[in-house]
Amino acid sequence: MPKQPQLASSAVLERDGRYLLVRRANPPSADMYAFPGGRAEPGETPADTALRELAEETGISGRDPMLFETYDLPGKESEGRHFVLSVFRVQADSDAVAIANDDAASVGWFTPEEIFELPIPESVRHCVERLSGLQSTLRARDVCHKTDADSDLMGS
Repeated sequence: MPKQPQLASSAVLERDGRYLLVRRANPPSADMYAFPGGRAEPGETPADTALRELAEETGISGRDPMLFETYDLPGKESEGRHFVLSVFRVQADSDAVAIANDDAASVGWFTPEEIFELPIPESVRHCVERLSGLQSTLRARDVCHKTDADSDLMGS
């Protein structure tokens, strides 16, 4: 019988054309950049998960989560992981300072062009392309919503 997917959420925070990303500290996604996010805790809504993870990983209290995208992330068969990732656009006070906490090795504000040069999962690339109105000319195929790199971000 197929295993029930685990729920996970990410928070997209944008300021002046820059997006807040965290660099993951722990395997299997160590040194990859992604929106703050992670697994849901029992009883949490996806929106609650996004806000909690934003606060835990960056110290920023978000508000007004708006569902932006949902991804089915089956992961690698050998690992038996399967996630459904909900990505939320969130708001925060403009003077809130991001500080790396929890499993974030570092945090930073990046332009879309800078993001595309970083090691990122496909879901981050897709969201930034949509949010910024850019389409990567380096890719000839359609965006795939299922990637192993994404499910690795949900890690252990």
